[in-house]
Amino acid sequence: MERPAWAPHGIDISVPSVSRIYDYYLGGSHNFEVDREAARKAMEFMPGLPKIMKANRAFLRRAVEFALSEGITQFLDIGSGIPTFGNVHEVAEAASPDARVVYVDHDPVAVAHSQAVLAGRDNAVIVSGDLRKPAAILNSPETTGLLDLERPVALLLVAVLHFMEDEDEPHRAVAELRDALAPGSLLVLTHASYDGIPLPQERAGGAVGVYKNIRNPLVMRGREETARFFDGFELVAPGLVTMPAWRPEGPVGQEDPYAFSGFAGVGRKP
Repeated sequence: MERPAWAPHGIDISVPSVSRIYDYYLGGSHNFEVDREAARKAMEFMPGLPKIMKANRAFLRRAVEFALSEGITQFLDIGSGIPTFGNVHEVAEAASPDARVVYVDHDPVAVAHSQAVLAGRDNAVIVSGDLRKPAAILNSPETTGLLDLERPVALLLVAVLHFMEDEDEPHRAVAELRDALAPGSLLVLTHASYDGIPLPQERAGGAVGVYKNIRNPLVMRGREETARFFDGFELVAPGLVTMPAWRPEGPVGQEDPYAFSGFAGVGRKP
């Protein structure tokens, strides 16, 4: 198996990674054949997976723009993946030159590529970290050096919580992050669910099985379980909805049916 020049040394390119699979769905080039193979297997069950990821990315952009309109210029993006066109720092900087972004991911390829993309920038950094260990993220020199946690922060947990199993205590991790944030901070999240997928659950479950087989279980949660992540936050209108329905820029309904899979929401810490 040929190792691309951009692949960091020490990376096992025979093991798929969810961040590189996501990069493939978005049309990126920082993925290996093993990632593409896993993605194609999942798409045999759910051919609309790339549509879901694109709806996810479009929601992220609108949520960042909303945060900026609320006067928030600090962003903590956990599970940020491989930075492709239209990432958080690009959207934020277009509206505010003062914007600061801390990206966090545990995939070494995502971290290495982020370092290359962000080289020479003073207002955006990447932290190698895991959502299961919030304190390590919050106390990292990169986070403490760039963000002022005494002021509101937009915490982005976009397409990441569904990779945490219940035994990983995802609700505890979110609560720990919430408690570290200043009043007025925002929680921005999306979560996979069987709700809204235009397929029988058994068929969609085949795609979930692909992620389980690559040891990155995809945990589908319903509306109630997803809403619990907003405990201690006040949901901003329109609440917990499908991704295209969150503050759309045009008429909703023209998107691919797959775009309406799962949930998206933004909450404000009082």
